Amino acid sequence: MCFVDHIPANLISRLQNVNTNIKERGIKRFDRDGHDIVSGYSYGEFYDWDLYFECIYLSYYGVATFCQTNVKSFLKQQYVNGFVPRTLIGNHGMTFQHVKPFLAQTVWLGYQQSGTLEWIKEREGLGYPYFSEHTSYYEKLKKSMDYWFWYQDYDKNGLPVWDSADHSGMDNQDSRAGRIRECFCEGVDLASYLIREMRALARIAEALGHEEDARTCREHAIRLADLVNSVFWDSQDGFYYDRHEVSGERISVKSVAGFTPLWAGIVPKERAQRLIEEHLFNEQEFWLAYPVSGYARTEPDYVQAPWPGPNCNWRGTTWIPLNYMIVHALRDYGYQDKARELVEKTFDLVYRRNPVTREYYNAETGSGQGLDPFWGWSALAYFMGLEYDLNYNPMDLDGTDVKPLAVDCLGMEF
Repeated sequence: MCFVDHIPANLISRLQNVNTNIKERGIKRFDRDGHDIVSGYSYGEFYDWDLYFECIYLSYYGVATFCQTNVKSFLKQQYVNGFVPRTLIGNHGMTFQHVKPFLAQTVWLGYQQSGTLEWIKEREGLGYPYFSEHTSYYEKLKKSMDYWFWYQDYDKNGLPVWDSADHSGMDNQDSRAGRIRECFCEGVDLASYLIREMRALARIAEALGHEEDARTCREHAIRLADLVNSVFWDSQDGFYYDRHEVSGERISVKSVAGFTPLWAGIVPKERAQRLIEEHLFNEQEFWLAYPVSGYARTEPDYVQAPWPGPNCNWRGTTWIPLNYMIVHALRDYGYQDKARELVEKTFDLVYRRNPVTREYYNAETGSGQGLDPFWGWSALAYFMGLEYDLNYNPMDLDGTDVKPLAVDCLGMEF
């Protein structure tokens, strides 16, 4: 099926409902800063990596505003040591967890639309007590990156740790990343995100004329990629596992996080073949009826049922932003047909199997779970087919123009 030529009749209506929710319930005036910022969450919290994918969705309409306003709001919270809380409101007690490394990628996404980085040169005046002052947003981005390696890498092997599964964003994957403040998991996902973040920061530095910074970031990204491939890869299992910083042993839990090195583009071809064909496409592990499962079905704590605790379920359910990463990774590694299959399964899951967009999905039955309705990153599913047909990837850090697909292909304005 060619998605460009076969747009479902009522897709426009579904997208209009998503956009109405964003405009009426997702865009909020942040009184602390005096400007509007965006969230996909009805309870009014603003998260770190969610923002990146929310801004990709908004880029389909040519909206780049929040690549600046939300990033500013995060960086205005920065402490003098570089620490930035990963939420803006702090409703869930996450003010001690450092922001996930997606801010530079969000800035670059905005730059690819607006063509300007002037705002990132602005110097922030006196901040809140104990926060950094008189520092440009560009310097704040660099300090935020440095925090990972100065303060979250306790054994100084070059691989920072998550505070917990909660910190990683894969809320209840405790068996791989621990509980609040256990701080032992050198996350393969964290290292992969950091590689992309350093590449984005290098592009920003280059655009600003800071050639030495750009070189430093690129070299660091290369060193980190080498570490990912030497430390996390298990040659016997053919999988990327996290590492326990205290014991030094790999954490042998098969999580969807193990595929993030593919998204970072750092997996050698032979390893990629094993990882993808033995595990990702394995119907007993991750390739369930509605892939990709958050945990392999072979894990003892795999579960699809709604999670009874305060966090969301990542121990088996399907999350659209990970599917989105994996689709683009599959294309990069030459698995065009399987990438299309995942696009079609994801579209069927979000659009046909559920009457409204949901936060996440049961990978066996396709039923929606979590927030209802949801207007955050799950909405990427509606455009994955168009991206596939157009061979388009807004996450490309190598100069790809960011296109307003909704405007160009659907005639929709935000």
